[in-house]
Amino acid sequence: MLLALRILAALLLVVAVVAVATWWRASARKAAAEERYPPEGRFVQVDGHPVHYVQQGAGPDVVLIHGASGNTRDMTFAFADRLAGRYRVTVFDRPGHGYTPRLAQNGVTVADQARLLSGAARALDVARPVVVGQSFGGAVAMAWAVHHPDQTAAVVSIAGATHPWEGTLDRLYATLALPWIGRPLAWLIAAWVPMDFMESQVEGVFAPQAEPPGYAGHIGLGLVMRPQNILANAHQRTDLRAELREQRKAYPDLTMPIEIVHGTADTIVGLEVHSEKLAKEAPNAHLTRLPGIGHMPHHAAPEATAAAIDRAAERAGLR
Repeated sequence: MLLALRILAALLLVVAVVAVATWWRASARKAAAEERYPPEGRFVQVDGHPVHYVQQGAGPDVVLIHGASGNTRDMTFAFADRLAGRYRVTVFDRPGHGYTPRLAQNGVTVADQARLLSGAARALDVARPVVVGQSFGGAVAMAWAVHHPDQTAAVVSIAGATHPWEGTLDRLYATLALPWIGRPLAWLIAAWVPMDFMESQVEGVFAPQAEPPGYAGHIGLGLVMRPQNILANAHQRTDLRAELREQRKAYPDLTMPIEIVHGTADTIVGLEVHSEKLAKEAPNAHLTRLPGIGHMPHHAAPEATAAAIDRAAERAGLR
């Protein structure tokens, strides 16, 4: 009995040491990331909830919404500058990402995100913008169109996740989304996963194209690796498929112009599963297939992606 108590005490001591070390290292990494990558823009309040945004340029309004595990910096790396000569471009951090706090611990739908961001747009006098979303941001852009059609001049989906897909959910994200397990796992990841590994993951997102020089240094991978961001991303990705089953039912009723840009070599968000279905279901949708392009057309094929935004603006009567 005494031996068992000693073993238990030793195990509890080890757990306590690991927990303290994990908390300290994750907190230090978080502080370092926020010091190196402070907010790029400003904040607007929506019902007391701060939303981080970057705004530049002049002209008709275009809103850019980033994908999963992202923030404004994905769009400000190069693409926003490309548009700012002819549009007023507003880039938002989605809730739970970058510097926009989460709306809730879990259960935040794409409709909730669209409500918050469309509210932020109204607060900034951004009226009836062309709403542009990449990857997960495409789901939010379509939710914006479905739930706030009077505040949507047009939509551009860039490799957007717009439809439910087959197969099992990603095991890591599903585990992170579990109560009690997810939070300590997020802190462990934030503390101990090497940044070199995260950089290799970024490279994979661009395949088969190469990651643009300087991209990883600009986007602030340390911001993505903060525990609260990890948890928000996991919950949102795990819940998305069920949400899209319902959301897609409204696509045939949409009347605004919809431009879709999708690479034929995208292995992350499949062209056939998402964009080809959207092109068939939404009455005013137009699909541009980009041969050989992967999941990041706004970086790998920026001219074609910007041209889709121009077409959307013209079809909406903004240009």
